Amino acid sequence: MTFACLGTGVGSRRHVAIGPAWLLPGGEIVITPRWVTASETDSELERFRAAMRDARGELRAIREQIPEDTPSDIVAFIDTHLLILQDDALSSVVESLIREEGCAAEWALQLRREALLKVFDAVEDPYLRTRRDDINHLVNQVLKLLTGQRRDLDDNDALDGGIVVAHDISPADIFVLKRHRIAGLVTELGGPMSHTAILANSLGIPAVVGARHVASLLRDRELLIVDADNGTVLAEADPGILAWYHRRLREERGEDAALHALLTLPAITRDGVEIELMANIELPEDVELVHRSGADGIGLYRTEWLYMNRDTPPDEEEHFAVYQRVLEQLDGKPVVFRTLDLGADKWCENLPSQGCRNPALGLRAIRLCLTEPELFLPQLRALLRASALGPLRIMLPMLSSVDEVRQVRALIASTQRQLRRDGLAFDPEVPLGGMIEVPAAALICEPLARELDFLSIGTNDLIQYTLAIDRMDEEVTYLYDPTHPALLQLIRNILRAGAETGTPVSMCGEMAGETQYTRLLLGLGLTRFSMQPSALLPVKQRVLDADTEQLDRALRVACASNDADIIRGVLDDLDGSCG
Repeated sequence: MTFACLGTGVGSRRHVAIGPAWLLPGGEIVITPRWVTASETDSELERFRAAMRDARGELRAIREQIPEDTPSDIVAFIDTHLLILQDDALSSVVESLIREEGCAAEWALQLRREALLKVFDAVEDPYLRTRRDDINHLVNQVLKLLTGQRRDLDDNDALDGGIVVAHDISPADIFVLKRHRIAGLVTELGGPMSHTAILANSLGIPAVVGARHVASLLRDRELLIVDADNGTVLAEADPGILAWYHRRLREERGEDAALHALLTLPAITRDGVEIELMANIELPEDVELVHRSGADGIGLYRTEWLYMNRDTPPDEEEHFAVYQRVLEQLDGKPVVFRTLDLGADKWCENLPSQGCRNPALGLRAIRLCLTEPELFLPQLRALLRASALGPLRIMLPMLSSVDEVRQVRALIASTQRQLRRDGLAFDPEVPLGGMIEVPAAALICEPLARELDFLSIGTNDLIQYTLAIDRMDEEVTYLYDPTHPALLQLIRNILRAGAETGTPVSMCGEMAGETQYTRLLLGLGLTRFSMQPSALLPVKQRVLDADTEQLDRALRVACASNDADIIRGVLDDLDGSCG
């Protein structure tokens, strides 16, 4: 008799895994209050410092074993953890608690964790909330060293080909498990934006996260099926179900070779509609991924990473050097640079504005730039200078009014006059675009389109703001629905406004790179997609198999019903009929 546990699926190219369950012990480490005497303080401090040194040593060892061709955004997880372990914000407070309050090392570290987590619990931005994962994983790593509970995954060769089941797992451990060629991953904690989900997707590991209490329902070594498409973990599958999933697994393996053959093909639908497929990146090193994916260019370059993990903002020359490097590597392909989208995160502590401390509804992105022009202008000057080197486009995040666009236009005009006086070259017609990720912007998209040269739909925030949910909150992730009729109506309105004003519209949110929505978006009229490079070929395959006229007819009726179940049913039928 088959039974299933439900969570959030993380598929990458591979969506199915079959293998024996390997239950990793542990969960959240419970630390009880304990104090030491004054005579024990020095030895307790040294015990804590030794655990921190060992934790850093473990991460460095993992870092050194990561292959050189690993994408930089994946390596950044380990680098970020190393930086946190070296940050006085964690260790100095713990040492003060040991020295001044007489707390044992474990208890002092637990108190510091609780204080830091309270800060991150107040942050509403889903991306920044993932920093909570960093703190939890690192503190658990050090606590396991302090309490003697640290396990060595490198010694467990039997993990090869198995499905790892854990309460939670750190980025460092995921790298170790990847080296063991695990078939799949299941965790009790996590959501679609957790580090576990992001890394599993990037590394091509089929995973289901947030499957509550799954470990208590399974036996070690029993055969499991992970269906990341449906967020399902199946145990005790009968022979018929098992045979069906084995067929799916063989099909997926064959699809990898077929996808590679699409690399040089133009993305044109069966009825002759040309589709633009761009890539989202955030570091110059990621340009190689753009070339390998066959992308038409970069539809979203996230510039805020220049501002993080530092005491002072980058100056104009640092900005310019990065933009120049990216443009030179793109060989004439267009690059859309999004201006800084900073919000509430500790990395912003020393920037000019305290607005960085506010959550997603506060002073962030373009609001912060217009409030603090001394923060924004060096980036704007660098972008304008770089526009003379190649097809550069500037994109403004989190717009909510036409007035914001006009203020930026005025800053651009003023900066261009300065550059002329300074004898510096720039493109006087550099395109200016805006992200539609706030419902207010979606509702006034036509006047925005008349003020801008292009629009880009940011579905991550648009879904969250429209449906009033925090998708980092595991209690409400079931409400995160990209096929919600309200969202589809907003997307259709944005595309219609673009068509009526002659303004190109793209989509750069995660929805653009998820193949289950490709036909939906094509049917709504989207012809410009931007996504993670690893998603591009699977999306291209859907594009090549699609007939936009057929999709438009089917979806027009379905969307008019304003019934999410009917819309999903139509999408399922279209996927079945189109391959």
